[in-house]
Amino acid sequence: MTDTSKLLLQSSLGAELNNEQAATLGALMSTRHLKSGEFLIVEGTSDDTLHVLLEGKLEVVKHAGGDDEASLAVLRDGDLAGELSFVDGEPHSVGLRALSDSHVLSLERSAFEGIITEQPDLAYLVMRAVTRSVHKIVHRMNHQFIELNNYIFKQHGRY
Repeated sequence: MTDTSKLLLQSSLGAELNNEQAATLGALMSTRHLKSGEFLIVEGTSDDTLHVLLEGKLEVVKHAGGDDEASLAVLRDGDLAGELSFVDGEPHSVGLRALSDSHVLSLERSAFEGIITEQPDLAYLVMRAVTRSVHKIVHRMNHQFIELNNYIFKQHGRY
């Protein structure tokens, strides 16, 4: 078993994989080291790559007009990134910037598509992990929306 497959097994992407599946998927992935302040994903760009944050912190940032950026969230060890563009190829609606030196595993869709017919069980488990990650994001956003709604209406719009 390679170091990549061991790291993969410790992430949310590899949570349901066995050693053989992790080795197969790990062989398709590349590693990247980011320095603090470096962008993994630039808002508005397109790619089809799924990322797994192995170590470090990535800030989710959104342009807020002019030179301003809004910080939306911070990703931590084991989190997935780029899920939607991995699935649909649409441009990224947010950017990801390293808050500290970070280590990332990346999987390109074209490499992943090569295993779909050969190993459908592995493809299914990867897509389950992607779906769980997206569900977690939507759940967090819903919770934040409820908190904001309660703040506005219970405070009658006062700050």
